[in-house]
Amino acid sequence: MKKDTILVIEDDPDILKVLADHLELDGFMVRTAGTGEEGKRIFRESRPDLIILDLNLPDIDGIRVCSCIRKVSDAPIIMLTARDSLTDKVRGFECGADDYIVKPFEYLEIVARIRACLRRTGASGPKRDSLLLGDLAIDLLKKEVRLGNRLVKLTKKEFELLELLISHDGEVLTRDYITAQLWPNEEVYAWSRALDVHVRRLRQKMEPDPTSPRFILTHTGVGYRFDSSGAGELPGA
Repeated sequence: MKKDTILVIEDDPDILKVLADHLELDGFMVRTAGTGEEGKRIFRESRPDLIILDLNLPDIDGIRVCSCIRKVSDAPIIMLTARDSLTDKVRGFECGADDYIVKPFEYLEIVARIRACLRRTGASGPKRDSLLLGDLAIDLLKKEVRLGNRLVKLTKKEFELLELLISHDGEVLTRDYITAQLWPNEEVYAWSRALDVHVRRLRQKMEPDPTSPRFILTHTGVGYRFDSSGAGELPGA
């Protein structure tokens, strides 16, 4: 089952470490950033399910970071700040924040707020364990793919790619995001060609017609999308 990913953008290293350590113990995947610009970059790479965002950052303030994220994502954002004025809270909510916590805080409070935000947005719901798409059957628990009665043999990396695409069914994933997930310790751009090869092999193994894909679709210049409806490529894609 896919873990929810939390991005913590906070310039205080002590608070950052405490939050990251506790959230990981509670079963979350955690990414961290100490500045606004770093936070925006990691957000683009990791597509987190929720963001904890400090209002006071050393380069750009949290309001600007929140506004940038809101232009491309509806992921819940919890503002974290030492300020407790009504004006600051209103600014935070107006730029798109979902909740607001004032320092100092108790960890139990913040994790309760996180879980409440994820429940409200549906980001932390039951994940699909299997899909039946016509003759194509995908079992994510057993890590098996069948086409009709035939077992489709996938490599570990091919299945990781398929699982990643399915977990974002209907959503276009950028090439940078996919490669960062599949090869996290490598230079992203060095694996761009490898991604194309893995997509081609997946299509050859599981698409009814690999030359006219129904499930793994290309968005030219952007990335790839899994479509469980099997509608096929969009005209001009």
